[in-house]
Amino acid sequence: MPAIKVNGEVRVLDIEEDTPLLWVLRDTLGLVGTKFGCGVSACGACTVHVNGEPVRSCSTTIGDVAGKEIATIESLATDKLHPVQQAWIDHEVPQCGYCQSGMIMATTALLAENPDPTDADIDAAITNICRCGTYSRIRTAIHAAAKNMREG
Repeated sequence: MPAIKVNGEVRVLDIEEDTPLLWVLRDTLGLVGTKFGCGVSACGACTVHVNGEPVRSCSTTIGDVAGKEIATIESLATDKLHPVQQAWIDHEVPQCGYCQSGMIMATTALLAENPDPTDADIDAAITNICRCGTYSRIRTAIHAAAKNMREG
């Protein structure tokens, strides 16, 4: 029975260790903000943080994350929106919105590591796919969120 810490809460799960983390989050824990996109770690719709690092939960097993801290999109907003979420709204990033939770999780991990990313840094770190092609709005929102986070 693997134990994981999801959004600050320790969970002991009676589940096979080869079960993908994505399905544990969505089906077992009811955290449906993390989306299924491709199932092969290519699109990034399922991105969550494991010990602060962005990972694709569709190909990460529950056994791989036993004893680790997992953060999902549901953990970002507490009493107000996270600066990245606010920037997404301010710059009208979502079109269909399906990739956005994974894109936001990848972005928050980038900004935690690099508070002032260049366009090249963004291109290297954000490998998630947006089928609607909102990449220019995504980049603008990332720069705005970074600035807001630096300025407090």
